Amino acid sequence: MPNITFWGHTSFLLSEKGKEVLVFDPFISENPLATVTVDEITTDYILISHAHWDHFGDAYEIARQNGAKIISTSEIAKKAAADGYNAHAQHIGGRSYQSFGSVKLTLAFHGAGIEGGHACGFVVDYYGTKIYFAGDTGLFYDMKLIGELDSLDLALLPIGDNFTMGIDDAVIAASFLRAKVVIPYHYNTWPLIELDPEVFKKKVEENTSSKCVILQPGDSFSI
Repeated sequence: MPNITFWGHTSFLLSEKGKEVLVFDPFISENPLATVTVDEITTDYILISHAHWDHFGDAYEIARQNGAKIISTSEIAKKAAADGYNAHAQHIGGRSYQSFGSVKLTLAFHGAGIEGGHACGFVVDYYGTKIYFAGDTGLFYDMKLIGELDSLDLALLPIGDNFTMGIDDAVIAASFLRAKVVIPYHYNTWPLIELDPEVFKKKVEENTSSKCVILQPGDSFSI
């Protein structure tokens, strides 16, 4: 059974015993909530939603120490490859097939953090388990299509407002996606995005068919 581990703010690790490991948006060394150090991370893949510092984070150092493959948008992946890293370039709507399953890039309405680029989210088929990682984004109606095209086991959604969706918009996103479980992130890292995730949990479970699980930094959940 796959496990998702939250490292605070934007960063997650997806793993299953004896299988390949994925890391999403590895913002570790400057993350005030991080419960792991860069040197402790072992992974095979690094998925990067956009190049803002609190998402791209420690991707290069982690990739270098693990020989991990970076998967991201064309602009980020091409820069990573030019810098000497193993990188796979995709773009919005495209799906690639990897040894663990597949990765499809989705829309995300946010800055790219790199010239000429786009922010993205990911739908990952991880040995048959479907996970949506939204990246940083506002609410958009095509989230409904994401939920219709893939039967999601887990949706990871930002809720902190100001830079991304706030609670009420993220609840609507959850209703569109119809994932079995929703886990929030991108909140309480700094005062500007402080809120009570229990409010989100209550609204999700009152207004959607999804279960909401709140992870404290360092916690894991079996999908």
